[in-house]
Amino acid sequence: MKMKLLAIAVAATGFGTNVLAAEVYNSQGSTLSIGGYVDVGVGEYGDSTEVEVHDVSPRLNISGTQQAGNGVTVDAKGEWAINFLDGGKETFTTRLGYIGATHEQAGRLVAGTQWAPYYDVGGVADIPIAFANDFLYSNQGNIGSARADKMLSYRNTLNISNDVALNLGLGWQGKHDIYDTRGQIAISGEFMGFGLGYVYSDGDVGIGGVEENSQSHLVSANYGTYGEGVYAAVVYASNEYFYGAGLSALKDSSQYEGLLAYGLGNGLTLSVNYEAVEDDNTDKTQYSQSAIQAEYQLAPKLTGFAAFQFDLGNDIGDPEDDKWTIGARYYL
Repeated sequence: MKMKLLAIAVAATGFGTNVLAAEVYNSQGSTLSIGGYVDVGVGEYGDSTEVEVHDVSPRLNISGTQQAGNGVTVDAKGEWAINFLDGGKETFTTRLGYIGATHEQAGRLVAGTQWAPYYDVGGVADIPIAFANDFLYSNQGNIGSARADKMLSYRNTLNISNDVALNLGLGWQGKHDIYDTRGQIAISGEFMGFGLGYVYSDGDVGIGGVEENSQSHLVSANYGTYGEGVYAAVVYASNEYFYGAGLSALKDSSQYEGLLAYGLGNGLTLSVNYEAVEDDNTDKTQYSQSAIQAEYQLAPKLTGFAAFQFDLGNDIGDPEDDKWTIGARYYL
């Protein structure tokens, strides 16, 4: 997870994603780029119980940078989810929108809707196109577990050597809806291809007229580079009123995610993952699932994918619901 602060901020949309963007303007210290991707598949995917044409997570983004002097680069980004399969209903919805400032030594400060420091640590297994970390997104905007709404963040990286780096991330969200002011701190390191991280998130939430503490401790470890030989990642989180939203949030919960992938070097990457959420108060599994997936780079901007997700069952009465998809993603 070595952070080249500005490069990651302007380009990245998730760990391991084949991120491409077209630079349309570059003059006198200013740049403007357009990026994103469109994907489409056929299968039983998402909430659907029937075989149908579907998308995965298409989006369009516009980003710009400006050299502000004294080693400071200012950047801004807007990103919108695209609905191109349902007759234009809610065609664009906001995913990201922020302004940032980066200095090579002083670090990076960002204000707006953004990928949170929590995701810097928790997202190491959220890589395959079709099926990955669902639990990070259950209430992401309010608690900042993936894309955080209205967040102020700070990041910095200390490069100790060519293959050893330490990363620090801080995040803060003001009071909104039933959520009080909350913060998070993420610490991670990488060395010789290995990565280790820890993040803590804390704040109060109003549940049934009572203020409850909403917190999470998450640790992760990963090895390798996705798509280049062996890549492995594990994530574990222990939570209190963190998983789920508002009144439906579990008092105490545990989250698990594991990913093992192998890139064959010819554009083909195979992977298997496992994910589960446990209610620690009742010892009941909320959901558990595992997926086998294949991704093949058909062209520099085109990736095909096929995936099958097995529903491994739960203890809350929901019927088992396996999912599958075959499709392609085109990067703008």
